[in-house]
Amino acid sequence: MTLRLIKYNCRPWLMLTALLFTRIATAKKFKSEIYSTFKTKIFIMRYLILLIVLATGTSLEAQNFRGLDKSPLDMVNYPASSRVQEKMVRVLYSRPQLKGRDLSTLAPKDKVWRTGANESTEITFFKAATIAGKTVPAGRYTLYTIPGDNTWTVVLNKALNTWGAYSYDEKQDLMRVEVPVKKGDESLEALSMTIEGEGSSAQLHLGWGTIRVSVPMTF
Repeated sequence: MTLRLIKYNCRPWLMLTALLFTRIATAKKFKSEIYSTFKTKIFIMRYLILLIVLATGTSLEAQNFRGLDKSPLDMVNYPASSRVQEKMVRVLYSRPQLKGRDLSTLAPKDKVWRTGANESTEITFFKAATIAGKTVPAGRYTLYTIPGDNTWTVVLNKALNTWGAYSYDEKQDLMRVEVPVKKGDESLEALSMTIEGEGSSAQLHLGWGTIRVSVPMTF
C-alpha cells in the first residue's frame, strides 16, 4: 500500500521535472533570450518550490503510525489541580485491563511486578518525602510492587527506563514498605491510580479488580 501511494504521488513530480528540463533545454538549444528573462526565472522558481512541496507531502503520507496501545499510558499528580503548577509527586504508568482474566495471573503473588504494563511504572518526587517513616529524596524512581494476600510490598528502585520487571535488581532498591490490602465494592476493569490528600499529606491509591492498596506519604 505504501509503495503504491508513493508511486502515485511521484507522477506529478516526474511530469513537472520533465516539463522544467524541457523548457530549459529548448531555451538553450535555440539560444533564446527567454531563458534569461525575468518571467523564465519566476517560472523555474515556482516549479522548484512546487517540487519540494510534492516531495515533502509524499514523505509524510508514507509514514506508518501505531494505533492506540492496548494498555494506554496515564499519569496522576499531586496536587491534582491544573491550577497548581508546583507538583509534589507524579506517577506515570500504563493501564492494563482484566478482559476476563484473573488478577492473580497478571500480578502474581510474591513476585516483583512492574505495577502496570509495558515499561515499569515510574514515580517522581519533586521534593523530599517520607513514606512509612522512611525518607525519600527528591528524584525519579521505578515503582515496583510485590502482591500478597494481606499486604503488598511497595518498592522504590533507582534503576530507570526498565521494561517490565525482567531486569529488576534488588541492589538498586531505595526502600521497601508493606501496606495493607483492602477489598473494594466495585471491580475495576483497568488498573487505576489516584493521589488524594490535603496540604503536605497525601495517599497514592492503587486499585484493580476489587484489590485496593494505599501508600501514605508526607512532604
